[in-house]
Amino acid sequence: MTPVLVVALLVLGACTGLAAGLLGIGGGMLMVPFMSMLLDHIGFPHDEVVKVAIATSLTTIVFTSASSVRAHHARGAVRWDIVRALAPGILVGSLLAAHFAHVVPGRALAAFFGLFIGWSAIRMLVGRPPAPDRTLPGAPGLAAAGATIGALSALLGAGGAFITVPFLVRRNVPTIAAVASSAACGFPIALAGAVGYAWAGRDLALPAGTVGYVYLPALAAISVASMTTAPLGARLAHRLPTRTLKRIFAGLLAALAAYMLSRALRG
Repeated sequence: MTPVLVVALLVLGACTGLAAGLLGIGGGMLMVPFMSMLLDHIGFPHDEVVKVAIATSLTTIVFTSASSVRAHHARGAVRWDIVRALAPGILVGSLLAAHFAHVVPGRALAAFFGLFIGWSAIRMLVGRPPAPDRTLPGAPGLAAAGATIGALSALLGAGGAFITVPFLVRRNVPTIAAVASSAACGFPIALAGAVGYAWAGRDLALPAGTVGYVYLPALAAISVASMTTAPLGARLAHRLPTRTLKRIFAGLLAALAAYMLSRALRG
């Protein structure tokens, strides 16, 4: 890698780590679009760029999530009972979705990424307040929700907060607890997704430094930087008001949705 590329990856890692701690998003929603740009520049096959970006993004979240969760756990914000109930479904959904993504054209994945997170941004901005009596479902319902969260996250290269946070908030889990618990859910999502993508892409002829769809040089640079800034984001999350967190979250999603839709249209 060139020095310019290393610096670009370190900056991307620092920004995504901050986002992981602040919003519980694991950084994937930022990482996939920007990493797609970088992989295009390096010369990865065009139809594999989005898949490599998604797989590498998921793998970095293994490290980012661990760093972010430690900071949230130290403040007592993580609802571990919710995390444990969601985790089995998350593991199954993430593994299956990684294998499904292997056979889907990269352009279709980019379009799905853009449409889904654009819809998520709109819901975050105009969504109705939760009903006062709305509570979390039982264990089977949480396992099913976990499978949905895991599958969508593995298809989008994200830590799952784009669906986990709204899901929990609409069931009257406080926003900061929803963000912290979502960060904890990012670990099983990322671990299962990374294994799935590494296995699914094992026979591909990609540039040196890849294991399946995972690009190791980018993984190393981004992980080091993101683990450094994730605790800072977690501390900021406990100081910013809920309304501000929602606006930041929705703004990020809307901007990245526009980029990925434009990429899908370009082919």
